[in-house]
Amino acid sequence: MSGEGAVGILGGTFDPIHVGHLDLARAALTHLDLPRVVLIPSHVPPHRPIQPIVSPYHRFAMTVLAAAQDERLVASDMELRAPGPSYTIETLDRFLRQGYGAQEIFFITGADAFAEIATWKDYPALLGLSHFVVVSRPEHPVAQLPDALSSLSDRMRFVATPPRGTSAASRVREMRDGPTAIFLVDVATTNVSSTEVRARLATLRPIGGLVPPAVEQHIRKYHLYSPAPRAA
Repeated sequence: MSGEGAVGILGGTFDPIHVGHLDLARAALTHLDLPRVVLIPSHVPPHRPIQPIVSPYHRFAMTVLAAAQDERLVASDMELRAPGPSYTIETLDRFLRQGYGAQEIFFITGADAFAEIATWKDYPALLGLSHFVVVSRPEHPVAQLPDALSSLSDRMRFVATPPRGTSAASRVREMRDGPTAIFLVDVATTNVSSTEVRARLATLRPIGGLVPPAVEQHIRKYHLYSPAPRAA
């Protein structure tokens, strides 16, 4: 694959997708100068004790609506079409089988999730299948990760905004010859979670600014996450 084939991957339950997820995607797009990020709703999230509230259909529909606001974002249902739990290593393997090189894949995650990387399936082998782009989350700055994950600190690289005019192809070519790395991006991201959005909807509180407008319209149209009707 050529440098132009570089791709970012952002997975999640997306129940619902919110502006914090999009902050992560845009941080990777900007700081790694990626041409696109694929948003992938998970089928059965292995690290979540409570399974998704709404159907895969609605979670994918909301992801499509969120992606539509930025031409660099693409929604994919690859994990929804696969049976069983959605493991990162299996998703990365699917991209490798499509012809991407490990140095052309950039898996995006928040610092809070990456702090638990040792619990992910096939760790540490999965770190060799792609670059990881780790973005600060509220109360979870990436600056803490080199100490918290000292065994991985030699693979971590703090990334500043790329100079204007630097192309994605040139950025990827610079990285291709070396081993896959963990890129740390320290930017402010919106303090929001899917749990908070669902709780607000269940108690009839507003969610404006927490999800993209088109996603809110979809939620309202289909009465997703609405409070249970009272018994007669």
